Amino acid sequence: MSEAPSRCDLIFRGATVFDGSGAEPVTADVAVENRRIAAIGDLGGSGAVVEIDAAGQALAPGFIDVHTHDDRYLLAQPDVPAKASQGVTTVVVGNCGISVAPLTRPGLPPPPFDLLADRPEFCFASAGDYFKRLDEQPAALNSLTLIGHSVLRYNCMDDLDRPATDAEIGAMRDLMADAMDAGAIGMSSGLFYPPAKAARTEEVMGAAEALTAGDGIYTAHIRNEADGIVDSIEEAAAIGRHADVQVVISHHKCMGTANYGRTRETLPLLDRLAGEQRIGLDVYPYIAGSTVLLPEMVEMAEKTLITWSKPRPDCAGRDLAEVAAELGLSPLEAAAELQPAGAVYFTMDEADVRRIIAYPRSMIGSDGLPSDNHPHPRLWGTFPRVLGHYARELGVLTMADAVHRMTGLPATEFGLGDRGFIRPGYHADLVLFDPGSVRDRSTFEAPTRPAAGIALVLVNGEAVWRDGASTGARPGRAIRRQETARGR
Repeated sequence: MSEAPSRCDLIFRGATVFDGSGAEPVTADVAVENRRIAAIGDLGGSGAVVEIDAAGQALAPGFIDVHTHDDRYLLAQPDVPAKASQGVTTVVVGNCGISVAPLTRPGLPPPPFDLLADRPEFCFASAGDYFKRLDEQPAALNSLTLIGHSVLRYNCMDDLDRPATDAEIGAMRDLMADAMDAGAIGMSSGLFYPPAKAARTEEVMGAAEALTAGDGIYTAHIRNEADGIVDSIEEAAAIGRHADVQVVISHHKCMGTANYGRTRETLPLLDRLAGEQRIGLDVYPYIAGSTVLLPEMVEMAEKTLITWSKPRPDCAGRDLAEVAAELGLSPLEAAAELQPAGAVYFTMDEADVRRIIAYPRSMIGSDGLPSDNHPHPRLWGTFPRVLGHYARELGVLTMADAVHRMTGLPATEFGLGDRGFIRPGYHADLVLFDPGSVRDRSTFEAPTRPAAGIALVLVNGEAVWRDGASTGARPGRAIRRQETARGR
């Protein structure tokens, strides 16, 4: 029982409270006052301006989406419905080496940057400028910002198809240090993608040195998630050790039929590394991934769906094999005709996905692409899918553990000292959902259907999603590193 004021702004009565720690839920009242959690327990002696009968409903901390590409989504659609509808209250942007800042070169950057920065108004010369825009035009959700290593390369090099010189690495490090001072939480890399393929490990180590003083975090879309997965995990870990910072392996997976089952190898490797350094991972609950249309991915995938195509927008949502047959071309030839384009690739084994979701250090991240015409369903369905399908239906993990992977674990890993748990004094980022009916409704055929079972979402004490619709409120904050446990 926590002491509560006699009258609060809001009280949830009789909720099944999942506090974010992974502990089994308790039935309790939860009071909110001045945008923070005021008390938890039997609050029969307290009243509130608004009282919600939450009997039979689950109340959890708002979900933290640790892997997003919502950099421009926060500005272009500030209600952020794809995420608010799932119970997400905080997003981490700037993943996979791409971010909307800092972009100091004139003109628009090349793919895959165009997934985010395809118009001048979504390109920012500095991280400080991006934060300023988010302050002036707040979104419904909170955000943490990573800076993409590929963006640093683009700013500091005249040719991305070669390794960086020592002077160029120094320039990247300086840009990254400026971004950390402005409030960035860390750096991401995408060594798989063309703009960074030529980068040597030492280059990324050099840029990551800017993270050390501010205890930044390094997130890695590793160089190879297929045959070279073990060496690539080791490379990311070595970069983290060099900079003495925490590492997060992004959207961990083992791609290609030849690598099905290799999570039996990679997860013990991560266990061993976790005994030597700070390292974690995130995962999305699907056997298909999505990015720009790449020949090597088409060759690896059992099936490829087009998500967007500039020359052929009518192909969005269609199977590449069907499009190729209509055109009288091979799939690779058809892919060339559709460029620039994006795709969903079926490259994973369900047993591996379940094994990673069950792994205790796994956080949940959607990795959705809001700008796609026909996006991967993970954009709208990731968090309810874990709760409904993998926890309630399959029992891959308990509901309490599922909530922990979305709340307390990422809050701890990213240093959000007063979010991610239902505790007195913490920010009132909360989601009320029906544990018996919560589920994803987005599919590969209809990817933008909101989830079922999400009743109410509060961000900083204010409702942003209620009864299946955005409220129009935009109480989200651009959280600077200096405001987190990493910056204090």
